[in-house]
Amino acid sequence: MVPLSFAGEELILTRNHALYWPAERALLVADLHLEKASWYAKHGQFLPPYDSRETLERLAHAIRETGARRVFTLGDNFHDSHAAERMEPHATGMLAALTRAVDWVWITGNHDSAMEAAAGGTLADELEIGGMILRHIAKRGELRPELSGHFHPKLRLRLRGRRIARPCAVRSRDTAGADRLILPAFGSLTGGMDAGDPAILKALQPADEISAVLHAGEKLAEFRLWAKAA
Repeated sequence: MVPLSFAGEELILTRNHALYWPAERALLVADLHLEKASWYAKHGQFLPPYDSRETLERLAHAIRETGARRVFTLGDNFHDSHAAERMEPHATGMLAALTRAVDWVWITGNHDSAMEAAAGGTLADELEIGGMILRHIAKRGELRPELSGHFHPKLRLRLRGRRIARPCAVRSRDTAGADRLILPAFGSLTGGMDAGDPAILKALQPADEISAVLHAGEKLAEFRLWAKAA
């Protein structure tokens, strides 16, 4: 886990792509996409049906590691609005235990806008907590500190002749104080969009600088993606 200063708060970015907010004792995760494999199976593409179990195991570890007492999920929690009905019993039990153990809020996304809190917790389209806006998709023109998901950002680099891609967060800074952060996807069966994709850069405007941030050993690495012309 590495510290990340953001909007006047000290946050912690975990190795498994969660964000911990010590002042709120809150863990934030984006894009779980539970039951993505079973959705593909319904459409004739058969994948190992254990993605939900793996994602929930990693989430349980993050809760234990940080000592979080609250969990906020930033949308696309399930891969579709009927995914909870397809969960196998073991994963269903894991999820029910987690939502009983902590104060759990599901922020809904474009994949699961019609979901019900059948596994516990409460639902919200977006929230404001401690002066920060929590929502699924970054809102262009937002002038308040914002945490979101949706884009599954990955930093793509060429290192020693090899191309590598790593999930990352994307951070924007603005002189007006509107720090904003897009979290990496937490789910085990999620792809990724290039962190410098125009769609991401556009969503984070206005900004003076936009960077990718991720773990680099025991430190936080930051790679500039875009900067306002002088």
